[in-house]
Amino acid sequence: MIINTTEIEIQAINSFSRLESLKEVYGIIWMLVPIFTLVLGITLGVLVIVWLEREISAGIQQRIGPEYAGPLGILQALADGTKLLFKENLLPSRGDTRLFSIGPSVAVISILLSYSVIPFSYRLILADLSIGVFLWIAVSSLAPVGLLMSGYGSNNKYSFLGGLRAAAQSISYEIPLTLCVLSISLLSNSSSTVDIVEAQSKYGFWGWNLWRQPIGFIVFLISSLAECERLPFDLPEAEEELVAGYQTEYSGIKFGLFYVASYLNLLVSSLFVTVLYFGGWNLSIPYIFVPELFDIKKKSKVFGTIIDIFITLAKTYLFLFISIATRWTLPRLRIDQLLNLGWKFLLPISLGNLLLTTSFQLLSL
Repeated sequence: MIINTTEIEIQAINSFSRLESLKEVYGIIWMLVPIFTLVLGITLGVLVIVWLEREISAGIQQRIGPEYAGPLGILQALADGTKLLFKENLLPSRGDTRLFSIGPSVAVISILLSYSVIPFSYRLILADLSIGVFLWIAVSSLAPVGLLMSGYGSNNKYSFLGGLRAAAQSISYEIPLTLCVLSISLLSNSSSTVDIVEAQSKYGFWGWNLWRQPIGFIVFLISSLAECERLPFDLPEAEEELVAGYQTEYSGIKFGLFYVASYLNLLVSSLFVTVLYFGGWNLSIPYIFVPELFDIKKKSKVFGTIIDIFITLAKTYLFLFISIATRWTLPRLRIDQLLNLGWKFLLPISLGNLLLTTSFQLLSL
């Protein structure tokens, strides 16, 4: 009888341990599901941006654009990525191979981490942190370190100059960008991205920070374009001067990672413009115009979340259209003009905007 009781206890302990291990496995899976969903969504978003850029540039230059790979050429970016994946990966013989290999990964991972604090809906955010916007600034500022590592590890003067330019450009425009974000945080009394969007929802369309911070919006727009190294601010990879800048010695998938990082940065900047200045997921249309839509959103949480995601992405891609059209419209600046614009104009303007915002906030207390 004692033996039977002991066996039963051992079986119970084994079944309990199995149950606990299964719970741990399920917990890990449910923790990874939102992360993989976000990464998949970001990947699709980047593919759409590449296709849009090619179509918009073709329209501006009166060309046809991609049309053979898939319907309307929408699979062209996927075809290019597949081609780069199978190309030979070359390493410079006298370069620092460790820095050369790590550089592209640092640039991509630092930007990917920024997506964790972006709210696509009230319930759809990976991490609602109290320092959300400043986490984005802190993490995204690591991307130029990856570019500098790539330039230094290539053992090429053009690559090294491109990496140095990337670091100088990032420092020059990071400060005005941070000051504009700080002004928004003061207006919203929070640095959480969800709280900033909620603060803009009180007055609908007129509650957007765009109307309360017009100067800050223009400075943020210019600074974010410079941070993304888009024309007219693509000095780190200026092909007339530096061959291809920090990308000169790269081939294959590592070369493709730089382009992925560029478009990831462009998408995250557009999403933050939507969150900080355009009301995020809020519809911003008075209730009397579409009461049925508001009623459906209240009744169905899933449908409401889908509508919120659609609104966020519609505003984001509107800003992306402006960024893409700017690339194919304006000529490239010289490096001295770029640094003068950042230090002599945008920095004093953003600092004055912050002081004005602080003064109004103190007077309203």
